[in-house]
Amino acid sequence: MQRLTPIVHRTPLLTSQTTNNFVGKHVYFKMENQQKTGAFKFRGATFKLMQLTKEQLKRGVITASAGNHAQGVAYAAAKLGTKATIYMAEKTPLAKVNATRNYGAQVVLTGETFQEAYEASLKKQIQTGSVYIHPFDDYDVMAGQGTIAMEMLRQEDRMDTILVPVGGGGLISGIAIAAKYVNRNIKIIGVQASGAAAIYDSFHSDRIQNLKSVDTIAEGIAVKKPGKRTLPLIKKYVDDLVTVSDEEIAAAIVYMLERNKTLMEGAGAATLAALFAHNNQIKSRHCGLIVSGGNMDIGAMANIQQLANRLHHPVLVNS
Repeated sequence: MQRLTPIVHRTPLLTSQTTNNFVGKHVYFKMENQQKTGAFKFRGATFKLMQLTKEQLKRGVITASAGNHAQGVAYAAAKLGTKATIYMAEKTPLAKVNATRNYGAQVVLTGETFQEAYEASLKKQIQTGSVYIHPFDDYDVMAGQGTIAMEMLRQEDRMDTILVPVGGGGLISGIAIAAKYVNRNIKIIGVQASGAAAIYDSFHSDRIQNLKSVDTIAEGIAVKKPGKRTLPLIKKYVDDLVTVSDEEIAAAIVYMLERNKTLMEGAGAATLAALFAHNNQIKSRHCGLIVSGGNMDIGAMANIQQLANRLHHPVLVNS
């Protein structure tokens, strides 16, 4: 934690009286959309790169990403003086591709999905001998993400529940272990998009569930397979997993823009969407929500508004 402090922002913990009144809980938004690079991923990438030897840094680093991990690795690599090569799916939002290039990384666009970009990056890693920085299935990356929980509990020690967006599971693994180290009674609830619910399906069954395809506006958590390292940690430390629809995610984005003048991307809005959708099942008085990122393609806003309008959402109806 101390090693990251000079490099990583200590992001604000915001409250909203409107939200508190609506859900009947004290709600705390951990604004990782205000982290450097616009998402929490910078923490895990920086912590991982800090563990590398000079010789490893000289060889360069390589990864694949849906976007936010790319920017995190690119910026961390620039800070620590190493070369980064990043594979991304061809339909990654342009804002994320350009931002990654602007941090000085080499970007290779390939494949329809994250999975295809990931497989291409693994082949390249074997050829080049660069160090692979996995977006979630790496204990150092998870540890870096876990610093969010340590910060949150210093900012508000009454928190009894934390809602966390889940793609491959690196964020929730780090947060669950860190939070339960501080307070073993704290509840950790993961949130997946219903169109990309591999970890949700695996958590609620006895088998690892891999998906053939994913379909969600929350591209930051659109992952087909649970991590080999993350899933056992999630089963051990996480209390529950829920899902939300794209309409619910879109409504949460619109709500935060209208009420709190804050832009969340789809993955970042998943926790608020879950609080609205599952409020009665979430027994909490002081509930933390991870707003994981804010790197949204503004061109997608019209589609977000349309999706939100499909949902007769009591909070949006009153706004």
